[in-house]
Amino acid sequence: MRIISVNVNGMQAAIERGLLTWLHAQNADVICLQDTRASAFELDDPAFQLDGYFLYACDAEVPNQGGVALYSRLQPKAIISGLGFETADRYGRYLQADFDKVSIACVLLPSGQSGDENLNQKFKFMDDFAHYLDKQRRKRREYIYCGSLYVAHQKIDVKNWRDCQQTPGFLATERVWMDQIVGSMGYVDALREVSREGDQFSWWPDTEQAQLLNLGYRYDYQLLTPGLRRSVRSARLPRQPRFSEHAPLVVDYDWTLSV
Repeated sequence: MRIISVNVNGMQAAIERGLLTWLHAQNADVICLQDTRASAFELDDPAFQLDGYFLYACDAEVPNQGGVALYSRLQPKAIISGLGFETADRYGRYLQADFDKVSIACVLLPSGQSGDENLNQKFKFMDDFAHYLDKQRRKRREYIYCGSLYVAHQKIDVKNWRDCQQTPGFLATERVWMDQIVGSMGYVDALREVSREGDQFSWWPDTEQAQLLNLGYRYDYQLLTPGLRRSVRSARLPRQPRFSEHAPLVVDYDWTLSV
């Protein structure tokens, strides 16, 4: 099973950069897209369809903000939109597809980079989502959360980490939150399950210098329930081609998806 997760920073712009052509060649079973900035109605347009896939979307109440979408080769048993709290549901930040024995979800956190109000919204989401994840781990099925979390967990997840400690995305509060998710709660970071190498980033500031010097952050994850730990075969963050400020996260699992 191959799952691809990518924050597109706007579906239309990413498609114009060749997103659908690239995705079609990747032979993924499920594709999770964050920050689509498009309504579910807009995504019904044939221009957004991917041949051989079912498309599902969760949009924001406010136009051109947030939104997530999911392509699946198999038609899921069920689709769930929202988490039941405002910071998620008002901005279309959660979409879940249920298959046999496993659920695959698309998650988008606030970036926290647009001032104090946005950062406080991010902290509220983090708190609510942690409570949700704590409850989910007690259920008798596996979960894969494909999340654009805007949190770099460890020092190796940031270039020049000493200079970034006061920057949203690498604040101590955010890193402690990640410690809780992959520590005490037991969720598995798919990339780190197969690679401890540094300089593996998924987001770069939109400047030529940041790209040239690889001044990036690892903001994008596939987080798994513990039962899937041994199923991770490979994980990569290809830097090219680029469809947004984020790189895709491609993970292969020793798992056959079924309904």
